[in-house]
Amino acid sequence: MSSTENKWSLSMHQIECCNCSHGCGCQFDGFPDSETGGCEAILGFSIISGQFNELDLSGLKMVFVAQWPKAIHEGNGKGALFIDSAATPEQVTALATIMSGQAGGMPVEAIAGTFTEFEGPIIKNITMNVDEKRSSFSIEGILTVEQQPLINPITGKEQNVHITFPDGGFMWDDGNIGHSKEMSVDFNNIAFKHEDRFAAKAIANWGN
Repeated sequence: MSSTENKWSLSMHQIECCNCSHGCGCQFDGFPDSETGGCEAILGFSIISGQFNELDLSGLKMVFVAQWPKAIHEGNGKGALFIDSAATPEQVTALATIMSGQAGGMPVEAIAGTFTEFEGPIIKNITMNVDEKRSSFSIEGILTVEQQPLINPITGKEQNVHITFPDGGFMWDDGNIGHSKEMSVDFNNIAFKHEDRFAAKAIANWGN
């Protein structure tokens, strides 16, 4: 179905980690500042409220894994979508339709076009803890993400750092910035592991 036939909206806790340094160059000029010049990211979503037409999607969890050889907008990415086993078959179909960009809406419609390989939806048990500074999630035997706050090296105190887009951001408008204690995935042809890199916790509001 086209985007005009399916109406959807998602308000979510977004738990994000990537291989960029703490500021993440992609947030400012669209290009990763990683050593390889590519982007490797894992994003966890806990849906606060959501719907696909009349279907309620509130309370569901999903994880999005992606790997691009260069900047995201330059394409040739590999990705995978995991949806928690608590979702019904109808909810799985709805989330897969949304996240693949088939129902239109940003940012998913733009991101979908950057992949040459994509797997999913893959149904797994997702363990997720949502916290402003110490969020975490995991899928046993596949991936683990754990965020921690940035620490002032002089005082040893936790820092309150935000990236804010007053005119609206691509993924979110205001992110609480930390770093990754762990970010690792090993699934088919996607495998990477990073520590002490960029992490953000934000509220994402998407829809068509």
